[in-house]
Amino acid sequence: MEFFKKTFDPVISLAIISVLNIFLFLTVGAWTVGGGETMMTGLIAEFFLGDELARIPFWDLVFKPDAGYWKIYISLGMLFGALIGALLSKEFYWRVPKHLSEWVMITIGGLLMGVGIRLAFVCNVSTFFGLTPQMNLGGYLSMTGIIAGAWVGSIIYKKVLES
Repeated sequence: MEFFKKTFDPVISLAIISVLNIFLFLTVGAWTVGGGETMMTGLIAEFFLGDELARIPFWDLVFKPDAGYWKIYISLGMLFGALIGALLSKEFYWRVPKHLSEWVMITIGGLLMGVGIRLAFVCNVSTFFGLTPQMNLGGYLSMTGIIAGAWVGSIIYKKVLES
């Protein structure tokens, strides 16, 4: 145990994480706000709106839709991996909300998550895998907010379903 403590000093571990994160930043750029999902939304909107999408400043100046954007494939990979995991564990099933109140809560919860991501200017995945290992206070604050929001949301959801 003493060898482990001397060999893997936390400062060395943090230095390694920092170097790897710098390499990631230099290689692919910063992880932006919900990048993959935002880009997929832009591509879908572009499919339906065509050139009209360029009239919206966000899609013209900030986040031009691009099918080659690498974060799309990370998001799709996470979705595909979760699907495979659920299928292999025999825990996959379709669930459709039965009541209008459930649809309203799901919609409000999704909107609150989207607004929270935009205000924090962080992606929830990069918070867990990027900011937290870097010992970044913002990562811990984001994680605290995500956990607290999920807890409060589950209590509200449960109470509404019981009534």
